[in-house]
Amino acid sequence: MTHDVSEAVSALQSDIRKVPDEAEIAADSRRRSRRRRLWVNLSRLAVFVVVIGGWQLLTGANVIDPFFFGRPSGIVSTLIDWVEHGTQYGSVWSQIWVTMKEGLLGFAYGTVAGIVAGILLGQIPFLADVAGPYIKVLNAMPRIVLGSIFVVWLGLGTASKVMLAAVLVFFVVFFNAFQGVREVDRNLLANVRVLGASRWQIVRHVVLPSALTWIIASLHVAFGFAVIGAIVGEFLGAQHGLGLVISTAQNNFQPDGVFAAMVVIGLIALSAEFVITRLENRLLAWRPATNSEARGL
Repeated sequence: MTHDVSEAVSALQSDIRKVPDEAEIAADSRRRSRRRRLWVNLSRLAVFVVVIGGWQLLTGANVIDPFFFGRPSGIVSTLIDWVEHGTQYGSVWSQIWVTMKEGLLGFAYGTVAGIVAGILLGQIPFLADVAGPYIKVLNAMPRIVLGSIFVVWLGLGTASKVMLAAVLVFFVVFFNAFQGVREVDRNLLANVRVLGASRWQIVRHVVLPSALTWIIASLHVAFGFAVIGAIVGEFLGAQHGLGLVISTAQNNFQPDGVFAAMVVIGLIALSAEFVITRLENRLLAWRPATNSEARGL
């Protein structure tokens, strides 16, 4: 009997020793995360090589007409020519700066206006009921129409592009901020009011932090809309900017120029996405990690 008990105790101790400690679990999780990131990056590279390489091969073999579809080598040549000799409207860097300035100003104005309006209408149901139909009508209106109106009102300068970009950004941020305010825990609001907090204190310390996840999430999409607004505004009428460069390349049947400008815009968007993601991680450090963050993406 004693021998059987001793064997059972020994087996239990052996099983306990086999259970990995927290350090081993964390190290294994990091290894899996690094391995997954490696495979994701390799897969991304493979997709890029297949798409761009296939495009180059098909246009080189005249399976796809490069006159209409361009070719990667022509896009690279166009970018190099722009860097070395500039565009028809001046340095390529000045065109990028003009579009970036219009997009950033529109992004800033639209974001601030969307947050303020979303919080106000989310906090004041009467105001939401009054303004609701007008906001829905404006949101349903084609943006190209607004862009034309802004050009008539404000001319071909920066102001009309900034206004169009701000309008595009406003609706994205507004609806997220409005919904974020509506999703705040009502029990929490009631408890804060019982403790004597003023309306401003409730907004600052409860509503805004609770809605911040919704607002930050909208910024990822909003910046893209800001750039789109700037580009569309330059299409409608401008003296400088990437939109004007694209429009000129289109009118001259130069698909390489159109795609080259799109590459530049894509790089700008990726840079902005990186900055916004860093901002999100800093402002929402208290938030539990999402599945994608836990996997290291």
